[in-house]
Amino acid sequence: MAQDDVEALGYEQARDELVEVVRRLEAGGTTLEEALALWERGERLAAVCERFLTGVRARLDAAVAARDTPVGGGGSGEAAEQHARAGAADRASGDATDR
Repeated sequence: MAQDDVEALGYEQARDELVEVVRRLEAGGTTLEEALALWERGERLAAVCERFLTGVRARLDAAVAARDTPVGGGGSGEAAEQHARAGAADRASGDATDR
């Protein structure tokens, strides 16, 4: 594969090729020039994988945020209403014990 073709790879392809690059580097038996070329390719493959994972993380964060946002968009309105109800209940029970 050419140097610039790593950008066209999908995540799984880039990851699998990165695993192979690491295996070849760990096995040794390459010249210094070959090892350097493998290392550089591994760095490019790792960058592709990182970009995919960063994108996935952003999508997951957005999905979680959308799930946690109440319908109507106002996240604090429901919490404020619950707090007000709890305060009213506390005051009511306090009033009853004062009598």
